[in-house]
Amino acid sequence: QVQLVESGGGLVQAGGSLRLSCAASGSLFSSATMNWYRQAPGKTRELVAGITTGGTTNYADSVKGRFAISRDNAKNTVTLQMNSLKPEDTAVYYCNALILDSVNYWGQGTQVTVSS
Repeated sequence: QVQLVESGGGLVQAGGSLRLSCAASGSLFSSATMNWYRQAPGKTRELVAGITTGGTTNYADSVKGRFAISRDNAKNTVTLQMNSLKPEDTAVYYCNALILDSVNYWGQGTQVTVSS
């Protein structure tokens, strides 16, 4: 079992920055690929960024060069640094843990709102 708790969302003006954190409990964190997803109103949930157990990262094209994902296996945390935010980044952001490519755990989500 993995429990995930996100923090760091809020309201920011376009061009600003936010840092999202996800704290994981349980013994499986170091075995999990960690991801950040987001879901905007009326849209499907989309993958924003991911980081494997080995530290390999991937990003959605829409956030490349602006967002950075990192993980600290000693602290069981994953972080999403979001810079140069745009109104279209407004969404609920979810932390996800993927284990053995088949078992998913989700956090409760944190709202990010970017005003123009």
